Amino acid sequence: MVEGSFDKAIEGVDGVFHTASPLLISYDHNVEAKSLPSDSPIKIDPSIEGTLNVLSSCTKASSVRRVVLTSSCSAIRYRDDVQQVSPLDESHWSDLEYYCKRYNLWYAYAKTIAKKEACWSLTCSTANKYTQLILTIVKGLRGEYQSTTIGFVHIDDVIAAHILAMEDSEASGRLICSSSVAHWSDIIDMLRSKYPTHPFDNKWSSQKGDNNPHSMNSNNIIKLGLPPLKTIDQMFDDCIKSFQDKGFL
Repeated sequence: MVEGSFDKAIEGVDGVFHTASPLLISYDHNVEAKSLPSDSPIKIDPSIEGTLNVLSSCTKASSVRRVVLTSSCSAIRYRDDVQQVSPLDESHWSDLEYYCKRYNLWYAYAKTIAKKEACWSLTCSTANKYTQLILTIVKGLRGEYQSTTIGFVHIDDVIAAHILAMEDSEASGRLICSSSVAHWSDIIDMLRSKYPTHPFDNKWSSQKGDNNPHSMNSNNIIKLGLPPLKTIDQMFDDCIKSFQDKGFL
């Protein structure tokens, strides 16, 4: 957050990956979505200022040729017309005023604001933030599942997409990397059939506005040479095997 704090670290490097930024949100569904007062649950400043700080250091370093910023498809898929305009591509943005605020989707709101204001050269891929969530689901510790329809992508494909975006001079702007879109209920059904010895609950959150069917178009990054994306089955099989190898299951 301190201006210039990345100058020394970035000096002399050819490329920079910015894969995460702080996004502090208080999940209170009683918060009014009509306005964003100073005590709003959204803390966007760290995300914007932190990213701008990195980019500022990149512009100061004459050696830097490319910057890859990891975003989230949450900045794309939250809109009333999502089914009509699917498959979603890099030209689409989540609707802040009439959708995210209405359903208190603060994460999507903050991600969209941060990326619109902070990113001048953006490579978009879904962040791998669900590992702990998957472990609690498989162990039957989740209690209540998210009523969410969301894009999935294998971490190996995420890594390959980042490397491609860094090394290929043709890569620019936003690039979607999403293998499949599914509701969490479909994932639970799939896991239950493949791993019947593990406990799975059937409780779903009452959150609205987060389960609209849609699809994602990853053609642009595939055209750049990204290999065929792995399936949902492969993602979860590899994830659970990793849990088993590490003794988590």
